[in-house]
Amino acid sequence: MNTIFSAQTAINDKLSQRFIALDPGGYFLIYLDREAQCICMDHYANDIDDRGLAVDPDTGEPIACRGKVERQPDAQFRAKTAKELCIEIFEKPEICLVTKLDHAAYLGRELIRAEIALAQGQEYIQD
Repeated sequence: MNTIFSAQTAINDKLSQRFIALDPGGYFLIYLDREAQCICMDHYANDIDDRGLAVDPDTGEPIACRGKVERQPDAQFRAKTAKELCIEIFEKPEICLVTKLDHAAYLGRELIRAEIALAQGQEYIQD
């Protein structure tokens, strides 16, 4: 591994550990559908409680960060490229699903990572 890539990886790993306030507009799960050769994004609504935790708007229960999602998405997006998905989410929405700029920037970064993984046949795990 080259020195520049190692330094970039270390910076990104450290920045991934910082605190980010959750988006009251909800969250996305990003994954690949290799058979269809596309990037998938499922959107889930959430509320933010007084502790800053994402909670299910129907039950008020905290939403787990790990494990299988038992909830149904309220919107689903599928496309071949990160740009297609960004246009669908940020330029065409009837309702704004992303209310924070840092969340939008994060999604853009993740979608590019997913697109590269899809093109190169690599595993993609959302950060």
